[in-house]
Amino acid sequence: MRKWVLLAATALAVFGAVSANAQDTPRRGGTIRMTAPYAASFGSLDPQATPRAQDDIVGKALHRTLYNWDTANSKLALELATSVSVSPDGLVYTYKLRDDAYFHNGRKMTADDIIWSFTRIMDGSKGYPGARYVRLIKGAIDVEKGTAKEISGLKKIDDYTLEMTITDRVEPGYYFFSGTTAILPKEEAEKPDFASHPVGLGPFKFKEHIPGSRVVVERFDKFYKTGKPYADTLQVLIMADAAARDIAFRNKEIDTSILGPAQYVAYKADPELSKGVLEVAEMFTRSIQFNLTNGTKELKDKRVRQAINYAIDSDLIIKRLVKDKAYRATSWLPPSSASFDKTIKPYSYDPEKARKLLAEAGLPNGFEFELTTSQNESWGMPIVEAIIPMLAKVGIKLKPKLVEATVLTEILMKGEHQGLIASSLTGPDSLATLRCFYSKTPRTACNYTGFNNADFDKLLDDASQTGDMAKRDDLLKKANNILFDEAPVWFFNYNKAVLAHQPWVHGLQANPTEITHQYPENIWVDATSPAK
Repeated sequence: MRKWVLLAATALAVFGAVSANAQDTPRRGGTIRMTAPYAASFGSLDPQATPRAQDDIVGKALHRTLYNWDTANSKLALELATSVSVSPDGLVYTYKLRDDAYFHNGRKMTADDIIWSFTRIMDGSKGYPGARYVRLIKGAIDVEKGTAKEISGLKKIDDYTLEMTITDRVEPGYYFFSGTTAILPKEEAEKPDFASHPVGLGPFKFKEHIPGSRVVVERFDKFYKTGKPYADTLQVLIMADAAARDIAFRNKEIDTSILGPAQYVAYKADPELSKGVLEVAEMFTRSIQFNLTNGTKELKDKRVRQAINYAIDSDLIIKRLVKDKAYRATSWLPPSSASFDKTIKPYSYDPEKARKLLAEAGLPNGFEFELTTSQNESWGMPIVEAIIPMLAKVGIKLKPKLVEATVLTEILMKGEHQGLIASSLTGPDSLATLRCFYSKTPRTACNYTGFNNADFDKLLDDASQTGDMAKRDDLLKKANNILFDEAPVWFFNYNKAVLAHQPWVHGLQANPTEITHQYPENIWVDATSPAK
């Protein structure tokens, strides 16, 4: 864990350097030019309809959630409420909502909007990804099943007071800071063109979307944080190609850029570019997620999944291809989690053991399966190409299926894969994270593997009902270790996220839940910016 403490300190030092070098007084005006680096398009501008990290880059500008992640203080913070009180049993939360939050159409937000938004998310016919979080509220599952029209655990006391009853003794902020739980205005969200002309509560209002190119938003003058946003305009430019981002950044055509492995090495070695490198150990786990319900029959055998983990030299791939811009995954939960077991060792590179396990599973000659992937340089096709000969050595034939990154989540939600390599948010709350392997969690919510284990479910049930945090962490640690043994995924790495920024950009934060998810009202550009 010492390594991780040092990494955290390094990230804070970099952030501190950014802050120290900034001018004292934020400049009002100007244009921020951020990049959307994960795909060649946006999936949807309806925040409740998409769990894609790419889409929430725009979402953080246009929309707001009940809570947010306060990176500066590494904790959750109320966003759409000014205070909250909790009942003695830890199940009833009473929120005093902001009375100065306006939607972009000029109407004030009230408790009705939160109730309507959460009810919309629980429409079982839609399969909204945020249902995995709203399911925490008492009665939400009844709406999802169609046996109720209202969520019984949500009660409007008055326009600016909301009572929420939850089913588990957990901190609801971990569930309601996700962009998939954004609060929307009913009269706008029900319009057929809402996903292309979104209206929200954020610091910027929608101006234009040029598919395949960019989304442009402009300052919303009635935003509830006085004096913010600083910038007049925010452009989110689609740049999935790393080389294109590199050229645009060096030509000062963009203000921020996610760095891949090769660029990370080059930028760190450059005396000038290295001054604008922000990095953080993100709460993301990269993995191959095996489909245990609709995939091949071979992948349903634990020994086969373990064999795959033993057959791949993950450390070599991280060193040679990822250029050490990642940390070896030793379980599903990241080391920053209180439920992480630091005594656990990763699967070793042991082809002979892999062959033995395959033989025990009745597959002495191996088998074949299809792996869906994108072109992502850190966890996509380059990694798959390295894996193919390693698996071939133990008799496993891997057939790569290349798709556009924007459809990866859709494929997972529909179960249209045998195996799929992806990057998954695995923090900040361990229980919410592990719910993605809970048997009662639908595939559309996040149980993409179809994992079903009674012992695992029991540990999560017990953890959700205890108020003893030490006991809770111990139960979740045991659940995480079951995942490690059952291996519903190939455990690859935890991401080190790196964001390059121009010297005229200030207010960026090293967000460990996704470094591209900045709260743009805090970002400003000084007078040296070439963008007007």
